[in-house]
Amino acid sequence: MSRSLKRVRAALEAAGLAAEIREPGETRTAEQAAQAAGCALDQIVKSIMFRGEDSGEALLFLTAGGNRVDASKAAALAGEPLGKADAALIRAQTGFAIGGVAPVGHLTPPRAWLDRRLMDFDEVWAAAGTPRHVFALDPADLPRISGAQPADFTAQREKM
Repeated sequence: MSRSLKRVRAALEAAGLAAEIREPGETRTAEQAAQAAGCALDQIVKSIMFRGEDSGEALLFLTAGGNRVDASKAAALAGEPLGKADAALIRAQTGFAIGGVAPVGHLTPPRAWLDRRLMDFDEVWAAAGTPRHVFALDPADLPRISGAQPADFTAQREKM
């Protein structure tokens, strides 16, 4: 078992959650994760990371799988301009590789925000520290275990 996966398991246990970590296959993208978990796209907790241009820190935005982060709304919440967080910054701060960033178990917990859309479900699925592992949880537990603040930071979806 990888160190990343062990950190996520330990963080879930410390939070009192008995979440089952599954290895359903490739889960790097929200679409892959939804297919692997057998759930709706918006039930996937996407971990989107930006770099704070002033602080240099990696910042985490947990969003529903079908939503996109609106950069201007995200920057307003962060209180600083945002740029792309590269793989090295993400790995150094969280301990996770891109495609496997979990909402818990970070080496240095980032400032984090949570898409309210995730609260519309009884169950959501998140990365468990690798691009091949996921776990399900009640979305009501996300703010408590991740430190993420519910906020409005997503782009409007185009109407079909």
